[in-house]
Amino acid sequence: MSPIVLVIIAVTCIVSYMGLNNAVMFEKYKFSVSAINNRKEYFRLISSAFLHADFMHLFFNMLSLYFFQGAVILFFGNIGFLILYFGSMILGNLFSLLIYKNQPWYSAIGASGAVSGIIFASIAMAPNEINVNFLPGWLFGTLYFSYSVYMMLNPNRNDNIGHSAHLGGAFFGLIYAVANQPQAAIENSMYLGIMSLPLIYLGYEIFVRKRIG
Repeated sequence: MSPIVLVIIAVTCIVSYMGLNNAVMFEKYKFSVSAINNRKEYFRLISSAFLHADFMHLFFNMLSLYFFQGAVILFFGNIGFLILYFGSMILGNLFSLLIYKNQPWYSAIGASGAVSGIIFASIAMAPNEINVNFLPGWLFGTLYFSYSVYMMLNPNRNDNIGHSAHLGGAFFGLIYAVANQPQAAIENSMYLGIMSLPLIYLGYEIFVRKRIG
């Protein structure tokens, strides 16, 4: 495992542990629409990714990061990994900010957006070779996007999952991978096209029908 990935996992675990034991710190650094819009605390777009709701939340995010970081570093190197990780993190939270700009109560925490970017950059490079939960990567991606889009369009107050951050992060991962490895994207265009259908539909619902936001 790359030392860079090891440092990110270690820092995330330490900060998450501190946040779970310090409510003031947790509130100060979590993603908060109100704090970002009203007080311009944009650092929360990054700091919130180093906080988690509980140890299981932290464990599954870091485990997923561990499993997929190797493919990303193989294709894009350490610098590419950092761009993907933090780019997915920031875009995921910016997408949440756009979607929930009129809901000042909305808040979130977790590295799921960043990890989603890593996962989907890996899938973009080898959609039929990389398996996720025993499914071919492209099929997992299609189901994942479909479910996330459905939950965004049919919100459940008890869901407690930041689907918008997941989608924003995954979208950044796909775009970065395609832009940096266009030949691989062309070879996998059928799979990437199928995966993108739920995202295209979501774009229609947001920007044409104005159904969200």
